[in-house]
Amino acid sequence: MHTLIPRLREARIIPVVRASSAARAATAVAWLQEAGLRVFEITMTVPEAPALIRALASEPELLVGAGTVPDARTAEACLEAGARFIVAPWVDPALSATVQEAGACLMLGAMTPTEVRAALAAGADVVKIFPAASAGGPAHIKALRAVFPDVAFCPTGGVDARNTPDYLAAGAAFVGIGGKLVDEALVAAGDRAAVQKAAEEALGIMRA
Repeated sequence: MHTLIPRLREARIIPVVRASSAARAATAVAWLQEAGLRVFEITMTVPEAPALIRALASEPELLVGAGTVPDARTAEACLEAGARFIVAPWVDPALSATVQEAGACLMLGAMTPTEVRAALAAGADVVKIFPAASAGGPAHIKALRAVFPDVAFCPTGGVDARNTPDYLAAGAAFVGIGGKLVDEALVAAGDRAAVQKAAEEALGIMRA
């Protein structure tokens, strides 16, 4: 088991940060950090994402990773910038050597049992189930856990604060939450209170 997995299990929630500008992504992270979140996945759809990862990784209390990583060259740039985990929503064996050499955690995407096996064979430390909601939600995670009881699953896609406990109860190690936490429209409108309310609701449910 990768050494980061216990910390990710403890966090339970990974905010998946997508935004049309690095400034908006940085604002979202700052607001969520103020609300108490400490783990962030910065997707490669954010312009200048490696530079943002570098800035965030300089803060010792944060655990920062890179998401939607398309190839090993991009993974290398993110790792050099300080990313501690690399996420792809598909199976890409080419990522494994680069990520392992850096000592980082690799999360590869899958949906079916065949894809889960392929992800593990490709070197995944965590299997990201994406898109989780359309695959069957918590029931799908429970079914996969019956076949793969020792695999750390991270469902993402349609996950929010209210259904996170159901995913965890079904056997997910932790979850990724995107638009329900990182709502770019709210960030663009400067609505810090609404963004932080969503984060605090998620954290409150986790502590309940």
